[in-house]
Amino acid sequence: MSFTAQLTEDIKTAMKAKDTLALNVVRGLKSAIKYAAIEKLGAEGELADADALAVVRKEIKKRQDSVASYESANRQDLAEIEKAEIAVLEKYLPAAMSAEDLVKLVEAVIAEVGATSKKEMGAVMKVLQERAAGRADGKTLSSEVTKRLA
Repeated sequence: MSFTAQLTEDIKTAMKAKDTLALNVVRGLKSAIKYAAIEKLGAEGELADADALAVVRKEIKKRQDSVASYESANRQDLAEIEKAEIAVLEKYLPAAMSAEDLVKLVEAVIAEVGATSKKEMGAVMKVLQERAAGRADGKTLSSEVTKRLA
């Protein structure tokens, strides 16, 4: 089942369950994916699953930023809503990579690229992003690479 078909099914399920939070989040996600597809491929295009996952990550990142700003403004009520939306979105991400698998992957890519300094971090990150395939966020990958190349 394609990613967009899964979203359509989840919208139907949320409607039947009268789960307004999940319904609004999934509708918003489907809309964001459609906008990304139009931007990248034109009106009739459909994003590949990897590109759709990138949109999911972007939506999660937006909400994480909102949580941080709401918490700094002492608005726990709004922060809790954003956290609930993040939980709904995280269902669409692949299982996260374990810490030891992440370290192994970073070390393998650094050895493969032959990186020895932070100047080569960009080349390492490019390969890592492809290999991690959405199982680790860029911030985590970047911090591991920085530790290894310091």
